[in-house]
Amino acid sequence: MLRHMLRTLLCVGVTTTVSYAHAQSISVEPLAPLEEIPAEQGLAAQERIEHNQAEQGVMATIRALDKINGHTQDVELRAGTSAKVFGILVTMQECRYPADNPTGDAYAFLNIRDPRTGATFFNGWMVASSPALNALDHRRYDVWVLRCKSV
Repeated sequence: MLRHMLRTLLCVGVTTTVSYAHAQSISVEPLAPLEEIPAEQGLAAQERIEHNQAEQGVMATIRALDKINGHTQDVELRAGTSAKVFGILVTMQECRYPADNPTGDAYAFLNIRDPRTGATFFNGWMVASSPALNALDHRRYDVWVLRCKSV
């Protein structure tokens, strides 16, 4: 009896699934071809856009968090300088911000390491609006970029 009920349920489920799959319809439409741009013009335009998109800052504001006691500390670093924040050494190599919106999204190239051993915890770009995109992976400390300054 139980076997018969299971077979019936299984058959109903398979039938329902199969009929549902047949009920769907998909239509595919071709895309219009891309406009051809001569290679010389494409590269020149791309370089011009990249050059105009970001300005170089001379200073960045970095925030650090000690996860154990909940303390935060803001530090302003000039390009190429380092600061000891809690138990880590933060070096800011470069900072950039959008040229058309100086108060907008900043990003900085940081190197974060242990001052005693020199072990590197992080080396790369951090984006102010998305700190989790490329984040410091440390059990006790968290560091992120707040903004870039040109002065």
